[in-house]
Amino acid sequence: MNKNKITLSLAAAVTLGLSTNAMAAGFQLAEYSATGLGRAFAGEAAMADNASAQFRNPAMMTYLEGTQISTGAIYVDPNIDVKGQTKFGPMSYQTESKDIANSAVIPNFYLSHQINDQWVAGLAIATNFGMETDLGTDFYGSQFGNQAMVKSVEINPNLAYKINDEFSIGGGVRYVMGEGHFGASMPNSLPAEIEPALGALANFKGKDLKYMEGDDEAWGWQLGAAWQINPDHRVGVNYRSEVNFNLEGQASGLSYTGASGVMTGKTLPGSMKLTLPATAEIASYHQLTEKLAMHASFNWTDWSSFEKLVAVIPGHPSSPDTIKVENWKDNYRLAVGTTYQLNNKLALRSGVAYDTSAVDDQYRTQTIPETDRLWLSLGAGYAWSENLTFDAGFTYIFAKDASMKEELDLNHDKKADTTFSGETTGNVWLVGVQASYRF
Repeated sequence: MNKNKITLSLAAAVTLGLSTNAMAAGFQLAEYSATGLGRAFAGEAAMADNASAQFRNPAMMTYLEGTQISTGAIYVDPNIDVKGQTKFGPMSYQTESKDIANSAVIPNFYLSHQINDQWVAGLAIATNFGMETDLGTDFYGSQFGNQAMVKSVEINPNLAYKINDEFSIGGGVRYVMGEGHFGASMPNSLPAEIEPALGALANFKGKDLKYMEGDDEAWGWQLGAAWQINPDHRVGVNYRSEVNFNLEGQASGLSYTGASGVMTGKTLPGSMKLTLPATAEIASYHQLTEKLAMHASFNWTDWSSFEKLVAVIPGHPSSPDTIKVENWKDNYRLAVGTTYQLNNKLALRSGVAYDTSAVDDQYRTQTIPETDRLWLSLGAGYAWSENLTFDAGFTYIFAKDASMKEELDLNHDKKADTTFSGETTGNVWLVGVQASYRF
């Protein structure tokens, strides 16, 4: 990745997070395997279906024999709309942007190798954060943010140790790479009667107010443990550290360079700090009958660490520039699932999960319409042979309707020149496939 491009955007794109595209709270992704997708990722820290288990709890690799490879992808199709009323001074106009969150394919790759009866090593290549949105410049609220993208890849080597038949531990380091962009612009078209109220800004229809792009990388770690209570019941726990980015790069737009800077394409250096939050999970697995098992998870994410984003642009009069005040809170997720072994070839999965919002109603804005989500999932695993298994999963997510309000001082006269109040509505569906091979 080009270090000269700013990961300001990796942070600033978060300010346009539109978390319904990310499928978990905030801009977090849960989609690490199609195997887990089929049960709404219930019980993940206590499951050991294949080598993908290490991404949610490296200790579970002690349940895998020999050398195993698992790879797959999940297709995410969000259908999210934003509509409401934009006010320019005393005048109000209805506006709407449909299907703002872009579809994406999220791939993964996992490898585990049993060194001996006690030690297992593994490698995970997957993602934990990502989103892409585009509200377009025809939307009358584009000045609050109209496009954003974050892509991240995590390379995660792990090591697990089986203490005895009851207890296992594991851990690993996380190397996270990210890239993205963020943009806010004046609407492409404006009602003629409001142009006098905007003054010189009316000459910049469709022009960028702020645009940032770039990339960065950072390190983190994870630790996990498993307790096999008896042959039919076990508990797993996992903790993933926060990841701190020190973002450096470039920014452009009317807000940073003035009118001439926008027209000439001038850019300025900038930096921003961003913390990807810590997460924790406690999960359980219960073999109720010979064929039926149940599993559950409780997840926590330290979103309260996400208070605001501040950009430092050397030499610019507005530096440090507060991009967004967030005031987020910790998020919780509860999931329950089942696995039914129909025969020696076919396993059927199902699950339901509930994600709580990472922001209170009074702090929700157009740029991050964060809200509660309900997951309904179905999946299956088919043993093609003794060594090769295929898995598939399907999930439908109901995103709770969420209200929002935004204000912006375009003329820097300490008055709200324009406001947006409205709501976001939508749903998401996901489908994934996974192939796992045991040597």
